Amino acid sequence: MHRKGVSPDESEKRTLNLNNAFPDALVTHYETLIDHLELPDEKDRHVLAAAIKTNAHVIVSNNIKDFPEDVLDRYGLKIKTPDDFLTDIIDLNTEIAVEAFKEMVLNKKNPELDEYEVLDCLRKNGLKDTADYLHALL
Repeated sequence: MHRKGVSPDESEKRTLNLNNAFPDALVTHYETLIDHLELPDEKDRHVLAAAIKTNAHVIVSNNIKDFPEDVLDRYGLKIKTPDDFLTDIIDLNTEIAVEAFKEMVLNKKNPELDEYEVLDCLRKNGLKDTADYLHALL
């Protein structure tokens, strides 16, 4: 977040809010695996270690090139971009996905945006397929 101009205080606040909202997403005791893993970018090994520790099936990242398929195959993992992952989630139940999207829009307050403005925000943030899919379902 620091690279995107978010202050350290705001970054800490957002992290705390996410951790409180999704406590099951916190992974612990994966650190011992890190030194035994090889990836093109050593700074990504913690992601692979956490995925292995939790028996995940998918790593969600835009950083596709640093997670080679042959390495992920050894651990039964695949990698998907956030856009691909979200379109897959929508596919699971389009009706619930649209309801959730509409609820998210209603709860968006600062600033208030309509559905199409939120879809534009998604597109601008790399979620073009997700936004296009939701748009088609509205």
